Amino acid sequence: MAAKWGEITIKEVSSAINGRQISGSPDEFAKGLSTDSRKMTPGHIFLALKGERYDGHNFLTNAINAGAVGVIVESDTTIDKELLDNNLVVISVSSTLKALGDLASWWRKQWGGKVIAITGSNGKSTTKEMAASILSLKANTMKSPGNFNNLIGLPLTILMLQEHHKLAVLEMGMNMAGEIARLTQIADPDIGLITNVERAHLESLGNLNGVMRAKGELLRVMSKESTAILNGDDEVYEQLAPTFQGQILTFGLGKTNKVRAEKIKKFGDRAQAFNIYINGKRIPIKINLPGIHNVLNALSGAAIAFCLSISSELIAQGLGSFRPLKGRFNFIDLNGGIRIIDDTYNSNPFSLRAALQTIKGLVGKKQGLVIGLGEMMELGKESSKYHFNAGKLVADMGARYLVVLGEHGHEVIEGACQGGMDRKQTHIATTHAEMSDSIKVNIRKGDILFMKGSRKVALDKVVEAVSEYFGISKG
Repeated sequence: MAAKWGEITIKEVSSAINGRQISGSPDEFAKGLSTDSRKMTPGHIFLALKGERYDGHNFLTNAINAGAVGVIVESDTTIDKELLDNNLVVISVSSTLKALGDLASWWRKQWGGKVIAITGSNGKSTTKEMAASILSLKANTMKSPGNFNNLIGLPLTILMLQEHHKLAVLEMGMNMAGEIARLTQIADPDIGLITNVERAHLESLGNLNGVMRAKGELLRVMSKESTAILNGDDEVYEQLAPTFQGQILTFGLGKTNKVRAEKIKKFGDRAQAFNIYINGKRIPIKINLPGIHNVLNALSGAAIAFCLSISSELIAQGLGSFRPLKGRFNFIDLNGGIRIIDDTYNSNPFSLRAALQTIKGLVGKKQGLVIGLGEMMELGKESSKYHFNAGKLVADMGARYLVVLGEHGHEVIEGACQGGMDRKQTHIATTHAEMSDSIKVNIRKGDILFMKGSRKVALDKVVEAVSEYFGISKG
C-alpha cells in the first residue's frame, strides 16, 4: 500500500532516514515534507538542506513559526533549548541530503506503481514529456515537474507519489560521477532509458568515456529484473550494453534496432511524419516538432510505452498530441514576418549541431538568418575548441548576423570568421540588454532568429525582450 502523508508517523519518518529523534512525540503525524521555509504548510516537517548559497538550518525558526510539526537537521546543528522545551519534533541525521533520498527510497518501496527513469546527454526532458503524453492515456502518470532531476528534485518528486498514481516518469540529470548511481538507488526503476551519450559535463567527467561511465551508472545499479532501453545507433552502445545483466531494448534509425523509424517526411517547418516499427509492427506517427533528434525522442517514448504493453493506437495518439516545452525549439512569430526559434533551455556541442542541422532545412531562399548563441557550460579544457567549432557551424549555415554572449564568445566569433563570415556581421555582447539591442538593430523583416545557450546564460531574457519590442504577430 502506498504511504500517505497525514497517515505516517514521525517514528516511521525517523526510521526511514536512520535518524535520531531528539525531542517530540514519535506518534505525531506528518502531513508532508518541505525544504523551503517560505512555502511551509502547517503540519509538514521541515528538512534543512545545505546548499552552496544557503543553509536551511538558518531558517528553522521561520519554518516553526509557519506551523512545521518538526524539523530534520544535521547532527552538528546546535538546537535552541527553547525548541526542545516546547517538545517540538527534532530529528537528527548525518546528512539531510542523504536523508531526503533515503525517505524517497522508502516512499517508493511503499508505493505500488512502476518507475521509468530517463537519463542521457540530450533529449531527456522532451523524451520524458513524450513518454508521459502516451502513458497518461493508459494510467494515472506522475512526471518530474520542470527540472526536478537532481538529488533534491527527484526525491521530492517521488515523495509526491500517491496511491492513485500507477506510473512515474522520472528525469535524471547529473553534473558529476556518482549522481546517477544515487538517483537510481533512490528511484529503483522498472525501466531505465539512456537517450544518448555525448560530450557534455566534460569539466567534471573529462571525456566521452567519462560521460559514458557516469550515464552507465543507471545500468550498473538497476535490478536485472528491470528493462534497459538504449540508443542502438550510439557510438558507445557496444560498450554500454554489456554492463547490464537484464533485458535490453534498442531504438534508433538503424535497421537492427527493435524500435526504429522509417520514411521520415516533413510537414511544413513545424511537424514531421514517419513510421515507427516495433518488432516488425508499423505505427504511423506525426509529431509537432521538426528535426531528426525529435524523431529519436519519439522513438524513446514509444519504446517505453512498448515495454508497458501500451497499444499502437495510444502511442500514435500520445505522440501526436505532444507539444514542445518552453525554450525547446519553440516557434514565436513576431510582427514584420520575423520568426524566433527559441531553443534557449540548454546547449552543448551535440544539441547545438542537431539544432543547426534542423534550422538549415527551415530557412527559405529569401529569408535571412540571425543567430544568437550563449556560452556552453561545463566543457572544461575542451571549451575553446567546441566554441570555435560552433562558430564554424554558424558560418556554414550562411547566417547573415551572429551575436554571442558569454566568456567564450571570442572563440565562437573566430570560428565563424575563419568559416567565412564577415567580422562586421558579428558581435560579442556583455549583457542581455546589449545582446537584444544588437538583434533589434540587425534583424530585418522576414528573418529567422535562432537563439540557443546553456541554461545559466538565460537567453530566454533576450527572447522576451526581442518579442516585446517587435510584438507577437496576431496573423
